[in-house]
Amino acid sequence: MSETREQILEEIKVQGDLVRKLKAAKEAKEKIDEEVAKLLALKAKLGDEPVQNQKFTLKTPKGTRDYGPQQMMQRQNVLDKIVGVFKKHGGEAIDTPVFELKDVLTGKYGEDSKLIYDLKDQGGEILALRYDLTVPLARYLAMNKISSLKRYHIAKVYRRDNPAMTRGRYREFYQCDFDIAGSFDPMLPDAECVKIVSEILDVLDIGDYVIKLNHRQLLDGMFEACGVPADKFRTICSAVDKLDKSPWSEVRREMIDEKGLDAAAADQIGEYVQLSGGSELVEKLLADPKLKAVPAAMKGLEGMQLLMKYCTSMGLANKISFDLSLARGLDYYTGVIYECVLKSEPKILANGSGAAAEEQGTVGSVAGGGRYDNLVGMFDPKGKQVPCVGVSIGVERIFSVIEAKAAASGVKQRTNEVEVYVASAHKGLHEKRLSILNDLWNQGIKAEHSYKLNPKLLAQLQHCEEQQIPLAVVFGDSELEKGIVKLREVTTRKEDEIPVAELANEIKKRLRS
Repeated sequence: MSETREQILEEIKVQGDLVRKLKAAKEAKEKIDEEVAKLLALKAKLGDEPVQNQKFTLKTPKGTRDYGPQQMMQRQNVLDKIVGVFKKHGGEAIDTPVFELKDVLTGKYGEDSKLIYDLKDQGGEILALRYDLTVPLARYLAMNKISSLKRYHIAKVYRRDNPAMTRGRYREFYQCDFDIAGSFDPMLPDAECVKIVSEILDVLDIGDYVIKLNHRQLLDGMFEACGVPADKFRTICSAVDKLDKSPWSEVRREMIDEKGLDAAAADQIGEYVQLSGGSELVEKLLADPKLKAVPAAMKGLEGMQLLMKYCTSMGLANKISFDLSLARGLDYYTGVIYECVLKSEPKILANGSGAAAEEQGTVGSVAGGGRYDNLVGMFDPKGKQVPCVGVSIGVERIFSVIEAKAAASGVKQRTNEVEVYVASAHKGLHEKRLSILNDLWNQGIKAEHSYKLNPKLLAQLQHCEEQQIPLAVVFGDSELEKGIVKLREVTTRKEDEIPVAELANEIKKRLRS
């Protein structure tokens, strides 16, 4: 005997209560998943009919957030400025799928590979959400047999990380990447990437910054000189990468206790990674007897010498720092690496509504990148290499800083770009409004009107003031009889009579002035 709909609904209610109790008691995930599966099976019995009075948990998934019109206006302004810099340097835009074959992504990020979001098998392909935009670029270059490209890519990436929303750290977030692929003379494209970072930070004007520089070959040579076994280079590099967030004592303990490094080797590394400076530090290290004995270290230092020379030629001498603590833990880097940090920035505190407040204190990375000459060859059937260097702008941190500053200023920001509002003073003029709007739209003017047939004039003008629309076209029966309208400057409330035939040109003239 088949169950009635009422019986199934009652079973769903009982099973739902059980799932909620298990979650409240923080039972094992496997047990909760098992009971959730039973609940879904019961709901499936109802077929396509919706369950009545279903309660939804109204929240965004962990590590994500919604963006309202005000945030989106701020974000778009930032992205427009960044794209302007990318285009100035000859960048071409590409796009790649939001998910890749899992094999494409795994084994490219070192210890961070555990943060890749796996997707269920969908029709015979094992997929994963992209972790960054660099590995998909390498796949794109190899697949299309491209040996030279200067590209930019702005898109969302996904990391199953422990989110820190108050510091602009999410599970879903935008990356803005600029990469130069191809075989060129040493350090010329690398230096231009450093210049691009500087130009972006200058145009965004979010505070003083320093671009830290180092070289992966120098790091490996330094590890070799300090007695680190070759098979531990990557894991020790990953530990050094934490020096921007943890003191040396903690990093040293991780090297020795967790990664099995000899204490004497760790202490020698400590003497180097706490050094930073300019060209004089490069010269000092070139004369270091321990490093002199390691070819990789010398090659890295010679590269740094050339990079700093080129950066000085581009006016960056006071914005860069040679910093031996900079490691960037990603496995694919092979040459120069860099990271840009703000010298001081507002600490971002998100409140319940998603707004931000400002509190002085933290300093964080807003850009990073480096050279990766072997990544494309990993995807090419014949192992053909395409040398690459690139930079990724940490736009989420930048968005957070700008959002905090805007909230602290208390100034209301516009959320649209409407240039003129068409307002009628009498009843029955909605069709004339549409006619005037059509002429303005056809001439590329951003315009809007009320969606009421007979709106009150005061309400229309108040809308212009609230939305900070600069101009309003106002007309009634008497104006139409004369073939004119009144063009009103919203802030000053000054009005001029303009012939309808000349309206669009007059609006364009005022918008330009």
